[in-house]
Amino acid sequence: MTQTLTLRRPDDWHLHLRDGDMLRAVLPHTAAHFARAIIMPNLVPPVVRGADAAAYRDRILAALPEGSDFTPLMTLYLTEDTEPDDVAAAHASGLITAVKLYPAGATTNSASGVSNFDKVAPVLDRMADIGLPLCTHGEVTDPEVDIFDREAVFIDRVMDPLRKRHAGLKVVMEHITTSDAVAYVRSAGANLGATITTHHLVINRNHILAGGIKPHYYCLPVAKRETHRLALRAAATSGDARFFLGTDSAPHTDANKLLPCGCAGCFTAPNTMSILAEIFEQDGALKHLEAFTSLNGPAFYGLPVNEDTLTLTRTSAAYPDHIDTPEGPVTVFDPMMPLNWSVSRD
Repeated sequence: MTQTLTLRRPDDWHLHLRDGDMLRAVLPHTAAHFARAIIMPNLVPPVVRGADAAAYRDRILAALPEGSDFTPLMTLYLTEDTEPDDVAAAHASGLITAVKLYPAGATTNSASGVSNFDKVAPVLDRMADIGLPLCTHGEVTDPEVDIFDREAVFIDRVMDPLRKRHAGLKVVMEHITTSDAVAYVRSAGANLGATITTHHLVINRNHILAGGIKPHYYCLPVAKRETHRLALRAAATSGDARFFLGTDSAPHTDANKLLPCGCAGCFTAPNTMSILAEIFEQDGALKHLEAFTSLNGPAFYGLPVNEDTLTLTRTSAAYPDHIDTPEGPVTVFDPMMPLNWSVSRD
């Protein structure tokens, strides 16, 4: 039985850090294990121009613990007023790694997102020309579509037509939650990849709703049926280069999670690597853990893998049930199982 496992240091290809006091409180938990992360731009106001991304990057770097070598990979928030030249300049300077598409109203702070895809076609064409990936929140917001069907409908109504219209565009389907998305990615070429979160490998919709509502398991896209969770686990643990880790770790204070209209998001940054080791071992796939966490993402984005390493050791791992922030406590995701792998930096 394997007792230790040494991996190239992992990256997080979908992360929410927020800003201000919350940023300073949560950032050390990602920087402790991850070398890089794609930073989500849905602040208020959102990060829409290159100058916004530069200022946000500076705030992130200023909030890092002393001696940290974490690198934020910045993104721009796509709006119907986004200027192709600004996007291209930010990419050419090395400032941004991707652009983020939120359908308007799909999730937290997405009101500035896209409703009319014709209006963003010039930006997407420019991105295809310069090799800049598009990260997508894959849900339609049509009120007539059931919330559990939003991802599958998005593939048919938005994703497939978008990829056909902009054939050279690299696209990441973020935080996929359905067997439909797994099958779609597997049927596509090298220009399509997908991130899978830690929590969607653990929970299905029963964990949110059965026996009473569990606000700390509520996320968007919402967790689906058990058949979908198993499809995600099969994809993540397969070693398939098109699937890679994006935690979508999303801190909200308990007060905001427990409101009558509570916030969506699971805070998984502290314990993700221990949870993933447990999942991959359960599925007999520890040999593929490094690919999912450390190799597939850099390959898709055309970045080098990290030179330093992280070691997982078979010993009980304990994490706090919450972290304290100046804004209030933030609950750490509870995987509902013992964690038998602890994490150390080499």
